[in-house]
Amino acid sequence: MKGYWVCIYEKIHNKEKLQEYAVKALKAVEKYSGRFLVRRQTNRVTEGFMSPRTVVVEFESYNKAEQCFDSKEYQDAHQILKGHCKRNHVIVEGS
Repeated sequence: MKGYWVCIYEKIHNKEKLQEYAVKALKAVEKYSGRFLVRRQTNRVTEGFMSPRTVVVEFESYNKAEQCFDSKEYQDAHQILKGHCKRNHVIVEGS
């Protein structure tokens, strides 16, 4: 089964740091054959809170999604976001 990262941002405090993170994170995602399905700021909230950004990344397997998240490349990128945004990031298995 495929694996997905689903990331819903609640607040973005520093857009420059988010951009710096995105450049590094993209390299990690590509290394693990991830594919961005959604990278949008435009959305319509039908339930819950307004999100300034939503990202969905598809991987060939749940295991690959976990490997990417746990990789040094991604963790280096992830550190850039500390204190600069608040988000919910989950790894889910899907079809």
